Amino acid sequence: MIWKELLGFIAGALTNAGFIPQVWRLFKLKSAHEISLPFILLFLVGLACWLAYGILLNLKPVIWWNAIATAMMCAMLYAKLKYGK
Repeated sequence: MIWKELLGFIAGALTNAGFIPQVWRLFKLKSAHEISLPFILLFLVGLACWLAYGILLNLKPVIWWNAIATAMMCAMLYAKLKYGK
């Protein structure tokens, strides 16, 4: 693995780690009224675009971490729809 790809994996790990406490909190408290639905939807579309970009250019760190972030954002969307009232 070249250092540029390693840097991509490290960057993705660090940025994705920031989502874990938020997703955990949403399900632990069963409350999502403080999370904005437009934020979740826009972020989800952006992640899908990044994922498509990574797939088109075969950029493994971009594919890997954006797939994980997309899954976490889908969990946030689920929590928002279930607990956001």
